[in-house]
This record gives sequence, structure tokens and C-alpha cells, in this order.
Amino acid sequence: MKKIIFIVIDGLSDGQIPQLSNKTPLEKAETPNLDWLAKKGICGLVEPFLFPGQEKPESDTCHLALFGYEPRIFYLGRGPYEAAGVGIRLKEGDVALRVNFGTVDENMKVVDRRAGRIEKTQSLIKALSKIKVKGIKFILKKSYGHRLVLVLKGKNISSAITDNDPKKAGEKVKKILPEIEKAKFTAKALNEFLEKAHSILKNHPLNQKRIKKGLFSANYLLVRGAGQFRKTPSFNKRYGFNSCCIAGGGLYKGIAKILGMKEVKVKGATGLPNTNLRAKFLAVKKSLDKYNFVFLHIKAADSLAEDGNFLLKKEFIEKIDKELKPILKLKNVFIVVTADHSTCCQLQRHCSELIPVLICGDGRDNIQKFSERACQKGKLGRVKQIDLMSKILKLT
Repeated sequence: MKKIIFIVIDGLSDGQIPQLSNKTPLEKAETPNLDWLAKKGICGLVEPFLFPGQEKPESDTCHLALFGYEPRIFYLGRGPYEAAGVGIRLKEGDVALRVNFGTVDENMKVVDRRAGRIEKTQSLIKALSKIKVKGIKFILKKSYGHRLVLVLKGKNISSAITDNDPKKAGEKVKKILPEIEKAKFTAKALNEFLEKAHSILKNHPLNQKRIKKGLFSANYLLVRGAGQFRKTPSFNKRYGFNSCCIAGGGLYKGIAKILGMKEVKVKGATGLPNTNLRAKFLAVKKSLDKYNFVFLHIKAADSLAEDGNFLLKKEFIEKIDKELKPILKLKNVFIVVTADHSTCCQLQRHCSELIPVLICGDGRDNIQKFSERACQKGKLGRVKQIDLMSKILKLT
């Protein structure tokens, strides 16, 4: 088996944009290196994974599908992946949730879901760590900016609970409710924890200072995506790889860790548009000395599209193309480039557009440009995301 570099450019594909002459940011971008890989490889389109009735694809389930793990069987809920990504060691049965510091008014209506995108939250987290609720241990850890992770440890707890986050400003925060009888204790304990947290946060000196400066007070915890940890079969044992992950975002590190991939840390790998792409690609090349499957995740195209910034998305794709030169002419290495899902600039959200994929290493078709429309004519044809890994393995 040859070595594989598996590059996921988050939210890479898009819809056609009138201001770009009805092209997508990828089509409009100057990408000589990605085009070179496409010309030397075979291409196609990927159908992103969706649960029945799901409106738009999500990053966590799409990544599981990319690695050949059927989300209907293996998906844990968003929380455990986020928790693993920030370095919390999870044990069987632990319940994890993703959390935002938010701002609520005296009527418990959400004023801002991100508390003005507050960044320095360590003192708030420290104050909350003193909260005690009988029967459950609560662990809080910062993710980045306004985000953090909450883990519940205890006996007879359940992730079958609702979110308290209404997902938009102007609406009241929701009460955590049990979805099954067994989850009543967990819902009650979490509601108690959130009430105590609100009391601490609204009186915290940092928030008093923020109010005086006219900034949003980070006075409430908005929680969502509860999931219960259980072990997932190892990616390495499943496919016979020695694998690693290079990523800036916690979610992607967490998915990789739960699948058993080793994290390779790269200085300046942030998951933001200023991420150190050159260092990430150099780390990929170096990692091939030790690993035969390297998963590289690049985040910012997704975030830029969610902001509706199609010009910066195009420029960021060009930046990726420029910095991937170190891996272009490696011998006995398959290079796969795709996305987890499309993110549409005009909709400013994930969308269900098909995703281009190229596999460079053995065989080629006549595709001259790596883009959504060009890849329609590739030999791979249209592939379900859950089947992509098996297609790659057949080629290697």
C-alpha cells in the first residue's frame, strides 16, 4: 500500500456567484498546482452525507463519512469530538457539550450568541469550575474565542437532552429537557449548573468591566450538541494505516483523535485565514517519514463563505494552491484533495452542492481544471461520501 495525503479543504465548493461571472470561488481562482494534480489524477464529484430529513450537511458527520465510518452507526454527537479536540480525556459514558459564552438580558432573552466574540475567557472559566452539583462532576475547558467545552462525568447520566441555545438573538434561552426517562437526572443537574453559572457570570468583575466599556457581558452559557462518549473502532486497525492528523480547528483534531490518529502539532496552525499554511504543508511532507496516512484539514474557506466573502474565499484558495508546492512531486504517494461539504457564499451557510475530488497517484483522466464543473466529467463519476474511502483504497 502506498502512502496517502488526504487533504480536506473545509467548505471548498460553492454555488455560482454573479459577481464572479457566474463562477464559484474555486472556478475563479488561479490554481495551477491543484490543476496539475487534477491533470495527473482522476476526478469526480462527491455527494455529502445527510441524515434522512437533514437540510444541510454538517462537518462532523461529513468527516466521519469521508473516513468510511457510517454516521448512522458511529456518530457520537458533536460534543465528544469538540472535547477530545481541546484535550479532555473522555471515558466511556461521559457526556460532552459544545458551549458559547453568550449575552442575555434580564428577561433571559439572547442579546448576542457570542458575547461580542469575547476572547479572554480564562478567568470566567476558572470561576465556573467551583460550581458543584450533587452526583455530577462538571469540567469546563476553553476552545477558542467565545467557545468552550463542557463535560459531565457521573453515574447514570445521558446525552438524550435538548439544547438551551435558541440559535438566534431575540429569543429566550430554553430549559434543558430530557428526551427519555433516563435523562431526567442529567437535565435537572445541568439546569442547576447553568443557573449557578449565570449567577456567577453576571456578577463577575470581568463582565462588570465589559459593561462599563459598552461591551457585551459574557453572562450565560449556551449549550448544544450533547453526545455520550463510547469507543469508536480504530482507523488504523480498520485500514492497516499508521495515521496522523494536522489541523487547526478543535473539532477536526477531536474526530481524528477519537478515530485513533496521532496529532501532529504545527506552530501557527489556527484554523483561521492567517493559519500558517506553509508550515502545515511542510509538516505533511515531514510526517510521511513516520506515517503512511496524513490527514490535513484546512478550515478558513468555510468561515469566509459563511461571512459571504467570496473574494477572500477565492484568494484563500489561491493561497492554499501556492503553499502546497512542497508535496507536489513526492514519489509513491497518493494525494487526495476534497472537502467535507460545500459552503455557499450567497447563502452564508453550508449547502448541499456536490463536492469536487481529485485522486492523484495512479491513472488519469482529461480534466484540466480542479473545479466543481470540470470534475463532473472525471472518471470517478458521482460518489457517495461514505464510499469515497473504499474507492481510494482500490486505487492504491
